[in-house]
Amino acid sequence: MEKTEFKYTDRIGTIVGTMTNDGSDIRISLDGWEFIGKVFDELEPVQSDNLPERFHLDHGFLMDCDFEFTIPVLMNDRNQMTPVNLLVHFAGEKPDDNGELDCDAFKVALDYGTHRIVSSGKSGYMENELLEIQKQLPDGVFIQSCINCMYSDYSPYGNRFFGDMMCFRNLKQEYLQVKSKADFWAVANRFERLVQETWLCDEFERRIPGTGYRG
Repeated sequence: MEKTEFKYTDRIGTIVGTMTNDGSDIRISLDGWEFIGKVFDELEPVQSDNLPERFHLDHGFLMDCDFEFTIPVLMNDRNQMTPVNLLVHFAGEKPDDNGELDCDAFKVALDYGTHRIVSSGKSGYMENELLEIQKQLPDGVFIQSCINCMYSDYSPYGNRFFGDMMCFRNLKQEYLQVKSKADFWAVANRFERLVQETWLCDEFERRIPGTGYRG
């Protein structure tokens, strides 16, 4: 369970609160008000009675705001582990002048050594933003988390932009036999749980290219 600083910004201003994260569920505390969810565009108030008007809900979810927060991760540099932070900016959906909603967006930065590595923020998916960062790291250096784990994959039906990785550590040998989408259906509904790309457990093994459905 990790607890980090969380900045919430809306049209009124910024609240500095906290985020508690267990790799599957997110809990946000802002000026005494609690929000919970599995992804950042589906955060629901724990108690909605008398909720301040500044917290704009759409279909029960917090929207029309931006978040800035850190996610602690481990950097593996040729088997030397260094704790680092991913600096994340999440722009939530906001209504435009016509009342239409724009898209959610992630942008991720990583401070490693004397360098700051920044993703483009164009994909809308944490997976792609982290892969952009990985491409900028030296050979033999990688983020040791679920995004780079041997036993994590995505559904062929598609996935949400964050926290929708299927963990197959409960089916390791069966999962390692998967070489195609057709093979994947034999294990697709038997994953242990959904996890975040940035999570890490003690059964991590570095992913070998070509493994599983996502390759």
